[in-house]
Amino acid sequence: MSSPRFELTTFGETMLRLSVPVGERICDARSLEVEAGGAESNVCVALARLGRRTAWASRLPDNALGDAVLRVLRADGVNVSAVTRVREGRLGTYFIELATQPRASQVIYDRAGSAATTMTPADLAWDQLLDTRILHLTGITAALGAGPYAAMVEAFRRARAAGVRLSFDVNYRAKLWDAATAGEQLRPLLAEADVLFCKGADAAMLFGCEGEPRAQLEALGALTRARTIYCTLGEQGAALLHEGRFQRLPAFPVQIVDRIGSGDAFAAGALDGLLDGDPELGLQRGLALAAIALSQHGDRVLSSRPELEYVMARTAGDVAR
Repeated sequence: MSSPRFELTTFGETMLRLSVPVGERICDARSLEVEAGGAESNVCVALARLGRRTAWASRLPDNALGDAVLRVLRADGVNVSAVTRVREGRLGTYFIELATQPRASQVIYDRAGSAATTMTPADLAWDQLLDTRILHLTGITAALGAGPYAAMVEAFRRARAAGVRLSFDVNYRAKLWDAATAGEQLRPLLAEADVLFCKGADAAMLFGCEGEPRAQLEALGALTRARTIYCTLGEQGAALLHEGRFQRLPAFPVQIVDRIGSGDAFAAGALDGLLDGDPELGLQRGLALAAIALSQHGDRVLSSRPELEYVMARTAGDVAR
């Protein structure tokens, strides 16, 4: 039997990110920095940069903005051949006002009516999506509307029937839906995952899993078939429950440049470890890749295997000569 074409596949919405430099206000902006970003494609990019074979699918408008997203992802090494181009709909955007203490960074979404929000199971190339070692999906796609949610349910059904490993990141977004609705809608997906990612705060808010990290992970474990569960804890690091074994590691020291995308970077690092058959190594790689993401501008983690190994081997920055 031949090996899968891809190591990880996924689908979801990627948008244009419009931001101002730290210290500037959006309301007073005269120019904006433009990039592409989306939870699922961010994971693909990070893994592709590490040398993994990844593919991303979505529904994009057939115009120059859709072209821009595809150009960025292709340049980063992600296969986008299964993306559907459509004349109706638009490309979603989001605006970021980066800030330092005591202010909080602000995110403004403008994604209503985007082409991705009307995605249905019929828009997806299932043969390609299932020709993979891992199918990775997030709760953000489930929140986009009835069509994307139906696509998620179908993806879980097809992956389970095909014996493809399912990775699911809860990735709750309060600006997309309320906690009660999200908890109810995500529970059936949570239950069927093989690998689960969930922030500690989300575990408590959406599923009532409270307490210290080990207690939270064990409570999540009662809601899912997943035997590998990662819980991110912000500045306190992250924890892993794998086959009943608990491990917790601190975050890497980092000077924060941009917080957006660090959770996707963690997921990518963890999945990289899983692809090598080592969930605990995945915990280390996830924390290291998240630190790299925090130290650079933009959602996409533009790192490399040598840089990841360098960060994991050192606790303080230096000049690489």
